[in-house]
Amino acid sequence: MSSTPASQPSAVHDDVTRASNSVIMPEHISLDKWADSGFEWKGEVAPTSFERLVTQLTTEHEQPNLQVEADLYRRNNVLHLAFKLTGEVWLTCQRCLQPIAIDLTDDYDIALLDIDSQVRLVNEEQDYLILDEIVSDQTPERLLPFKNLIEDEILLKAPMAPKHDDCEMVVDQVGEIPEEENENPFAALASLKGKLSK
Repeated sequence: MSSTPASQPSAVHDDVTRASNSVIMPEHISLDKWADSGFEWKGEVAPTSFERLVTQLTTEHEQPNLQVEADLYRRNNVLHLAFKLTGEVWLTCQRCLQPIAIDLTDDYDIALLDIDSQVRLVNEEQDYLILDEIVSDQTPERLLPFKNLIEDEILLKAPMAPKHDDCEMVVDQVGEIPEEENENPFAALASLKGKLSK
């Protein structure tokens, strides 16, 4: 979360918003610190900053920043990561090989369960993850892979083979295409029948 800079105690709300937009998205959220009190983050993130997503992005179109509003909160004794994603990414159409805009705007809410039995505490249609499977145990504190989880959802939302609704497949023609003769497929049978009847 961003706060008003100390050097500008009377900064207006717009200045605070601009300041938060310039903040780098955190890679992780410390669950030891924020799981009970909650955590919020709002800002812009460049699609090219996601390591797995960048391999799918077209280089023939400028990639606008994505707006992200995230909230880590607890409800019914279950931790949730909710976030709103606003914006689009430019991929390559698999038919015409030209850039295509893919809208990622959506609301996401993932239940973060301590154990499998907590599944009964969430709705059937609720997306959920087991914390032990995603939390890093390489450090003394429990770290939620915040940026990776958002990237996971972006990759799920983006189509594997994006295509424009109204474009044609690019075909590179080498040389001339020979003209096909429209032969009657039964002509050979007719001549064979004539030979057999003699």
